[in-house]
Amino acid sequence: MTAAKVLVVDDEPTVREVVVGYLRRDGHEVAEASNGNVALELLDTEPPDLVVLDMMLPGVNGLDILRRIRATSDIPVIMLTARAEESDRVAGLELGADDYVVKPFSPRELAARVNGVLRRTAVRESSIPQSLEFDGLHIDPLSREVKLNGDIVDLAPKEFDVLTFLAASPRQVFSRAQLLEKVWHSSSDWQDPATVTVHVRRIRNKIEVDPESPRWITTVWGVGYRFEP
Repeated sequence: MTAAKVLVVDDEPTVREVVVGYLRRDGHEVAEASNGNVALELLDTEPPDLVVLDMMLPGVNGLDILRRIRATSDIPVIMLTARAEESDRVAGLELGADDYVVKPFSPRELAARVNGVLRRTAVRESSIPQSLEFDGLHIDPLSREVKLNGDIVDLAPKEFDVLTFLAASPRQVFSRAQLLEKVWHSSSDWQDPATVTVHVRRIRNKIEVDPESPRWITTVWGVGYRFEP
């Protein structure tokens, strides 16, 4: 396991103390923030390799911080929340969170999730192709930029991830459960597979001439989706 710089953002001192202790025990360099404003300052001045981010914060809340992170960066984020509703989990995951932990939680489990996300991120980055070119559609995984016939396409983080994942394996069919596992690092056991359907629809609305008759991302009825090069 490679040591990393981790930013822990939580307004509860006890939570921060326990989480920071476990992460430092694993060899990570850890910074702390007790509110959203301090977190944003640290993100600008000392960019971390991963963020553990509480959703309910005084001032700037966790979802707003996640939006700001995803506007400029793809660093992994694990969300913490005392609210267990599925809608809260989906909101964070759709904004680009990499994992979700509901309070009260086991600090040992959280530390294991941090290490797991860091490992997956390292593997993902090592396997990223330099660029993907398909008849006017240009996907650059390093700059996270998509162009269609020379024009930049504005994709949300997870929309970009879905498109890139499918395009990296052209003509291969992936089920919604597989996409949840590979792109969201999640499971259909607790996350609605309709999340994938929503993201595919949004991508089609942005890159297809006729979203109802897609040229790039097609549906294999009863199975899932595939990218047509």
